[in-house]
Amino acid sequence: MTGSEVLIGQAISGIALPIFQTLWRKGGKGLKLLGKTMDETTKQLLFKAFGKYEQNYTERHGILKVLGMREPVSLESVYTTVQFLDDAAIQSFESVETLELIYRKAKQRSFQSKDCPKQPGITVANQKQYLMVLGSPGAGKSTFLRRMGLEALKGKKGKFKHACIPVLIELKTFNQGEIDIEHKIAEEFRICGFPSYQEFTAKALEQGKLLILLDGLDEVPTERMNPVIQHIQNFVDLHDKNRFIASCRVAAYRHNFRRFTDVAMAEFDDAQIENFISNWFGREPEIGQECWQKLNHEDNKAAKELTQTPLLLTLVCLLYQRSRKLPTNRATLYERALRVLLEEWAAEKGVFKDDVYKGLDTKRKEMMLSEIAHDAFQADHLFLPRREIADQIEQLLAEMLPDETLIDGEAVLKSIEKQHGVLVERAEGIYSFSHLTLQEYLTAQYIDDHRQIDKLVKEHLTDERWREVFLLVSGLMRGGADELLLLMEKKAQTYINTPRLQALLRWADWVTADSESNMKPVAKRAITLANALANALANAYVNANANANANVNAYGNSYFYANGNFYTYGNSYTYTYALANALANANAYSYANAYSYANGNFYTYTYANVKGKFLTYPYANANANAKVLANAYIEAITEAIDNANKLKELKIFKDDNLTVLIARLEALTIKVPNDDQPLEKHRAFADQLLQTYLKGFNLTKKLINLSEAEETAMSNYCYANLLMVKCKESAVRVSPKTWAAIEERMLRVPDNG
Repeated sequence: MTGSEVLIGQAISGIALPIFQTLWRKGGKGLKLLGKTMDETTKQLLFKAFGKYEQNYTERHGILKVLGMREPVSLESVYTTVQFLDDAAIQSFESVETLELIYRKAKQRSFQSKDCPKQPGITVANQKQYLMVLGSPGAGKSTFLRRMGLEALKGKKGKFKHACIPVLIELKTFNQGEIDIEHKIAEEFRICGFPSYQEFTAKALEQGKLLILLDGLDEVPTERMNPVIQHIQNFVDLHDKNRFIASCRVAAYRHNFRRFTDVAMAEFDDAQIENFISNWFGREPEIGQECWQKLNHEDNKAAKELTQTPLLLTLVCLLYQRSRKLPTNRATLYERALRVLLEEWAAEKGVFKDDVYKGLDTKRKEMMLSEIAHDAFQADHLFLPRREIADQIEQLLAEMLPDETLIDGEAVLKSIEKQHGVLVERAEGIYSFSHLTLQEYLTAQYIDDHRQIDKLVKEHLTDERWREVFLLVSGLMRGGADELLLLMEKKAQTYINTPRLQALLRWADWVTADSESNMKPVAKRAITLANALANALANAYVNANANANANVNAYGNSYFYANGNFYTYGNSYTYTYALANALANANAYSYANAYSYANGNFYTYTYANVKGKFLTYPYANANANAKVLANAYIEAITEAIDNANKLKELKIFKDDNLTVLIARLEALTIKVPNDDQPLEKHRAFADQLLQTYLKGFNLTKKLINLSEAEETAMSNYCYANLLMVKCKESAVRVSPKTWAAIEERMLRVPDNG
């Protein structure tokens, strides 16, 4: 083998060449064209294909250059970590809160540091054959996948310890047409000149020689999501010798892939932030150092918070590069960054021949882009055909520039792509916004410009896909977000539409009224309601298991039934707990977290982790697992007592029933059934434990035994209230009088109820 052969394609040749040799021995159809034996000429052809593949992957996926970066940055310089989430945490948070809230509060939440340690991404990728990477918008999911591919390309010199050829597939390309992962893989090899690329793909899959990177599950259109997920599941099952890493936004993740381990991108720590800034300002190190120092100044706490994800940090660097100032509001951040893209970066790119677009002012460009973004987002379309966008551009420009007679929409679209990078061509004739966050911002801008706040609330208040749009709209309303918040409150109140839901809110108000705590009344109601909903979740498990047979199969079925049909209980509890933390004052904050953690453990122990995987109520499988029950009861009672003590410290209840509750729980410790007691004895004791706990809070099973419709309504209500708080925090301005009135009414029965 010549020296040039060693240099060309050396990283993947050790994987690909043996596969070709196998095909040669078996007489592959396409390989016959190259000759009966693998001579030097044939090897040269193969090594050329190997080299081209490595070069193609590196050029497409190996550099970071987005949103106006003057120089590209190698992904080698971006260190990304992932953070494990256990099953219970993912079930609790996947449906509403992006992981921002969880991670920002991680230092106050002991279970985060204990159960979710940060680990280097490459370490996790080496350990897990099937990995699902979750994260909030701009958290660096795609960057992580691409970097894993680069490490695999290095072979033994890289940090990826498995001999695999990386193939990156952007799942958004399945927006139409046939869903065929194997075809996509084969195409990657074909364009690099691999002979018999289809046979090679089949053999590589058969031997488990591929690292398949499936990027952006959340970018698959809603109507195509289920077929794409099913195809991925089937493909993984069929080719289970290979390694897979997929990515998805947390808020869009609805399906626990059978084989995949779910991990979540951790936010950037200070070392990563400083390193990123240093790389950004590589040719101007003094400016980078100045930016880092200002970020750490007391006056720039809000800006520092915005730098914990790669996308937001990119925007901060972009703006600091332009003005030497740091933005403090997220909507303002996107607004200013977009202006930079539409003005300064366009100037760097130069002027194009399209005279119509050249003469369009920045405000009109924004108006045009915002309408395109809004219409697509409203239709749940992230990807649009070139002709569709071009037609819309021609229509909009005809209205803005009535004197223009010849407007070429495709030429304007190409100018937007080349000059600004806001719209980009993802596949032949298919465009999208360069990042979903930009589309969300422009959608929010359109809603604010066209005064469609009422329509936004009526149609999308509980649609989690619109969460970021709500937050951005609140930050764009320069006259104040009062109108938005009042409309959200009015809509939220409509969900409390049954006597039982109204009674539950009245209970939370009654048990906390005039209590000793100096916490805001709404925060007291939120903590109390979270406790009630946790009890409702426990009762749901009890009911599910009570209807199940006491054997191994029923045990699994009851778990599935509870998690499927009582999923909204978990949502309601999660939303209300997050609301409690958002509203509680600083002194009560640690208590609120301690309360939640203790309460969560109480229910964990009560369900008893019989098999180490599923949580279920103890009596569900008492006969088969009797030995674990006595200890589970003792631990459950211990945690319940600890939880009651934490609630006593909060002083949010007006009556001192908790002292009596603690005494009753202590008395139960001597009544725990022995392991050899019959199933009915365990059932009776489990019910007694739950009833004792309910009585301590003046609750009854009837009050918390919500119907399926009531579960959904309560979940929507809690989500809407939490979103209101987040919108208030995102707003540039809110009248203190308006917000005080909203807080006074929050989590209380509406006047007309």
